[in-house]
Amino acid sequence: MPRHSTATYLYCVVRSTRRPVLARVPAGLPGATAPAAHKVDGTLWLIVADVPLDVYGPSELEPRLRDLDWVSRVALAHEAVVEHFSRSTATIVIPAKLFTMFSTIEKAMDDVAGRRAGIEKVMAQIAGCEEWGIRVTRQPVVAADVETRPASGSAFLQAKKAARDAVAVARAQAAEAAERAFHALARHARDSKQRERRPETGTNPPILEAAFLVKERARGKFKTEARRQAGFCAAAGADLTLTGPWPAYNFIGDPS
Repeated sequence: MPRHSTATYLYCVVRSTRRPVLARVPAGLPGATAPAAHKVDGTLWLIVADVPLDVYGPSELEPRLRDLDWVSRVALAHEAVVEHFSRSTATIVIPAKLFTMFSTIEKAMDDVAGRRAGIEKVMAQIAGCEEWGIRVTRQPVVAADVETRPASGSAFLQAKKAARDAVAVARAQAAEAAERAFHALARHARDSKQRERRPETGTNPPILEAAFLVKERARGKFKTEARRQAGFCAAAGADLTLTGPWPAYNFIGDPS
């Protein structure tokens, strides 16, 4: 059997009554062919490209994953293609995970066809919605100055304790404001998810990161509430940043 030199790369699954528009579609992954639409059935399409195995094959890809700059470029290229199709109001898009590949287009189509029921369930959930995200970080806390020449050792220790207590109170207030913001915004969303806290580099990791599945018609109210909560967070010593709209990456799960 001839050895294939390429694999089929899957960007997303699209439901559309018409062939998805490929005009002005972004170039996609480095080294890949132009994104193409393949019909699974009457309304389901795959957006795919051929990628060279000497770059994206398992043995070649593994060491490249340690190059964060390269991975970032690939992720941005993947996202640009998905966003192109998400912007159409006539489509529902399920983004594929980065580096989702199949040996042939037939394998890709068989896989998606076999998961049709799960895909339809996810599409019903995200139909008419878009994803928005928030990231809440603490504002820098400046502890009160302690006298360089305190009247006594006991006064110095008391001043140091007061400074530590002030920082702890400020941190607690910021965390409470972030949690209130999440619950307030969740009331304007069909679904919401908090990202699990994990150790991050840097001196000011986020207090809270969250994603919201928001109906398109509720976008205005959601953004208004986000501005309101940003004000409350600022008063509590935290900065709230709103991002979006995005394809519904955090709400597609594994449609099996």
